[in-house]
Amino acid sequence: MNHNDFRRGIALAVGASAMFALLSAYATLLKPLSGLDIFAWRIVWTVPGALLLVAVRKRLPILRALVVQMMTQPLLAAAMIVAAGLLGLQLWLFLWAPLHGRMLEVSLGYFLLPLVMVLVGRFHYHERLDGLQWLAVACAALGVGHELWATGAFSWPTLVVALGYPPYFVLRRRINQDSLAMFTVEMALLLPVAVVCILAGGSLQAIAGRTEAGRAEMWWLLLPGLGALSTLALASYLKASRMLPVALFGILGYVEPVLLVFVSITLLRESLSAGQLATYVPIWIAVALTALHSVRFVRFASN
Repeated sequence: MNHNDFRRGIALAVGASAMFALLSAYATLLKPLSGLDIFAWRIVWTVPGALLLVAVRKRLPILRALVVQMMTQPLLAAAMIVAAGLLGLQLWLFLWAPLHGRMLEVSLGYFLLPLVMVLVGRFHYHERLDGLQWLAVACAALGVGHELWATGAFSWPTLVVALGYPPYFVLRRRINQDSLAMFTVEMALLLPVAVVCILAGGSLQAIAGRTEAGRAEMWWLLLPGLGALSTLALASYLKASRMLPVALFGILGYVEPVLLVFVSITLLRESLSAGQLATYVPIWIAVALTALHSVRFVRFASN
């Protein structure tokens, strides 16, 4: 990996984390839509956004080639369907949680996820970690261990995030296709499910029940904004996952849950108890160590 790719990968990962944190608060603007409704509309509006991004970046030939390969290689098609399903589950959970007061549980899953990704990078891809990275992992493990000791178990939203994403990233690397083209195909595969959810659910009636100004705001601002924000965040995140070593990408994942906790407390009005600080403070230290490692790596690479 060259120096520019490394810096770009870090920038994409951090930018995606900030947009994801913003998206958790954005979902509350779409009430009274349910988490499933918002998930469905997110897919519907992300598909044209992804296609536009493909066109702007002149990736249409790559996208067509991937579709043709899927039509002639059943194993590739099956792998893409599985990848789309794994991603779809995460997208739904991320939008369901803030509407049900479960965003802190999801954020804990994102705290645990980097540890799992580091283990995947170390033992599956045989990547080496330096001293700062191991120290960051140790601090994060301390925080996660406290949470397990205090609660006796992780909630199901936490486990879905922590254990659901790693197989998805491993599968994506195994498929080894252009990241943006794969993302577009994944969204297209989820589109029929999204349309069924919209038609079977009550979102159309809920939107129709708003005032005229409210309907216009929903159709022309909030829903397109959901698609635009989702497209940029997911495309950046998935691109970073391919540009960075798995272990480093995993450790950078600590940025998102820190921002999610901030959003949960300040915007979503969820509470963080004194006992929970014993979970989060060591992980915040891990974030700081990760930032220091990244700065040192970039300076070393530039010399």
